[in-house]
Amino acid sequence: MVMAAPRPCTFPGCGVLVRGGSRCEKHHVAAWSVKRPTPTKRITGRRLQAMRRELFAANPLCVECQRAGRVRLATQRDHKVPLAEGGSDDPGNVQGLCHDCHEAKSLAEALRGRGGAKV
Repeated sequence: MVMAAPRPCTFPGCGVLVRGGSRCEKHHVAAWSVKRPTPTKRITGRRLQAMRRELFAANPLCVECQRAGRVRLATQRDHKVPLAEGGSDDPGNVQGLCHDCHEAKSLAEALRGRGGAKV
C-alpha cells in the first residue's frame, strides 16, 4: 500500500512534518467548544396558514412600524427569537411584521449567524 508523503504542519511558522492530518499534536485544532442549539422543526402547510390567520386577526399591524409611529399591515409571521437560535413556535415568540421590517430583521440575524457585524 502506498502512503502519502508527510507534510508540514499548517500552523504558521511550524515546520513539523505530519502524516494523515494538517496539524501536529502541539497545534491540533480543538473541536467546536460551543454547540449551537438544535433548531426547532418548522411548521408548514395548513397548520401554519391557520396560525398566520390567527396572528393577523389578533394584530393586523406591523409591530416594528407601530413602535416607530407608522401604520403598515403585517404580512410576515416572524419569530422574535429565531428557530435556528433555539426559539419556539409558541404564540409568545411570534409577531407580525411588514415585508420591509422582516427583511431588515432577517438580514441582521443572518449577519449575526455568520459572525458578521452586530446590528
